[in-house]
Amino acid sequence: MKTHETQHQHNHLPDDPAPAHSARPHSAAEHHPAASKGLSTIAIHEGYEGDPLTGSLTPPIYQTSTFVFPSVEAGTKRFAGEEAGYIYSRLGNPTVSVLEQKVAALEKAEAGLAFASGMAAISAVIIGLVKTGDHILCSRGLYGSTYAFLTLMQNRFGVEFTLCDMTDEQTVRNSIRPNTKVIYVETPINPTLELVDLRMVSEIAKEHQILTVVDNTFLSPYLQRPIEHGCDIVIHSATKYIGGHGDVIAGIAVGPQAMIDMLRMTTLKDIGGVLSPFDAYLLIRGLKTIGVRMHQHSKNALQIAEYLQQHPKVSAVYYPGLPDYPQHELAKRQTDGFGGLLSFELKGGLEAGKRVMNQVQLCKLAVSLGDVDTLIQHPASMTHSVVPAEERLKMGISDGLIRLSVGLENVEDIVLDLEQALQHA
Repeated sequence: MKTHETQHQHNHLPDDPAPAHSARPHSAAEHHPAASKGLSTIAIHEGYEGDPLTGSLTPPIYQTSTFVFPSVEAGTKRFAGEEAGYIYSRLGNPTVSVLEQKVAALEKAEAGLAFASGMAAISAVIIGLVKTGDHILCSRGLYGSTYAFLTLMQNRFGVEFTLCDMTDEQTVRNSIRPNTKVIYVETPINPTLELVDLRMVSEIAKEHQILTVVDNTFLSPYLQRPIEHGCDIVIHSATKYIGGHGDVIAGIAVGPQAMIDMLRMTTLKDIGGVLSPFDAYLLIRGLKTIGVRMHQHSKNALQIAEYLQQHPKVSAVYYPGLPDYPQHELAKRQTDGFGGLLSFELKGGLEAGKRVMNQVQLCKLAVSLGDVDTLIQHPASMTHSVVPAEERLKMGISDGLIRLSVGLENVEDIVLDLEQALQHA
């Protein structure tokens, strides 16, 4: 039976193991029926049942590189994947396992795999799923480093990729090639906040036996769970809302147990983008407040979007929570909230934007997102500067677009800071 918390809809956001690892750690689902719990409960409790030796409430930081085998036979079985147990922290670590199980449970996935950065997760998943001659169909907006990585894969290793307007079903169907192996989606798209209908895309992918990979960084598993809409693998830059405090770089991928096992024993093990136990501890700590944080991020962002929409110097505001946003109904149908990210344009264009960004005081001129601090940045010259200007414009990223990651400060103080800065526009 669903809890009262999990029955809440968009305007009422949802409130929502004994670690073991060889080549195949247990999935979160094997320990707890997470579907019967609220999301905040999962974020706090999943993956850790306490330390029977000390009673520690908080998962210990297992700051070790290797693990002692009780016997040669046990070591052999662990390497063969026949016995659960830890081998070496590049393959798995008890602290990291707690994080992987928490995020997998939140995303309703079978298993998770943590990485040293969001791009380590993205590159490992893509390398693990494609080979020379394959094609990746991508949403028309991509994070700048994702675009750069795909360009490298195309130029040096013969893995093709194309950008596609995924707001139109027929365009998606027409863009699939005989060699398409992966559909890669960002939604909301960075930084335009354009949405992709995940159910529509995943159904098309299944018709063609194509895997669907979704970057879910912008909303977190608290507000959007692509696997519930039929997608296969979900990726996060855990640096953002999962960590939530701007003090760690990390990534995570979740999906079917067999796929995660394959990625663990290939691109994680052999390329080595491994998350440290201490960083996993910071992310576990951050996850415990993801529910209250995402509530407040969303609440603040909607108020800021409404304020900017009425400002005489602002020409456009992009935020799915606004009732007149073109994809507002899709946002209500697909997500449990609208998140803390918005973008806007000034009537004075780029020069006006520069003046505003140079005048903010409470808001910080910095890239990244999902922090408790409000961050403001210019995508065309910063996060998406590696994307050619022509492609940026196709993505909807004009030179005058400004992205705002709304933090957890009192919203009145954010408005006052933006108001004084906008006087210089």
